[in-house]
Amino acid sequence: MTNPVFERIKQDLTENDVVLYMKGTPMFPQCGFSAAVVQVLTEFGVKFKGVDILVDPSLREGIKQFSSWPTLPQLYVKGEFIGGCDIVREMAGNGELKALFDQKGVATAA
Repeated sequence: MTNPVFERIKQDLTENDVVLYMKGTPMFPQCGFSAAVVQVLTEFGVKFKGVDILVDPSLREGIKQFSSWPTLPQLYVKGEFIGGCDIVREMAGNGELKALFDQKGVATAA
């Protein structure tokens, strides 16, 4: 049996190079961790789709099961789960995130 939430997640990940499942929206993040990841992506000038999990409880649970990761936000690049706030900030700080964007062919401004 297919899980409709998983199908929706897969569609998001197929249609967008960079997807951030977050609390709130990129313009109005509803938690500090989501805001921090939005800031990192914005600093890199990366175009991304922000998905507000607060408006959909099934998605909020589903994304945790999909990634086997218990917390939000969750960043995906080209369909690959990268991690949450701490991991993204660490990767941004040590150059791994820029390298990942380059490797995956994601355009950055920096």
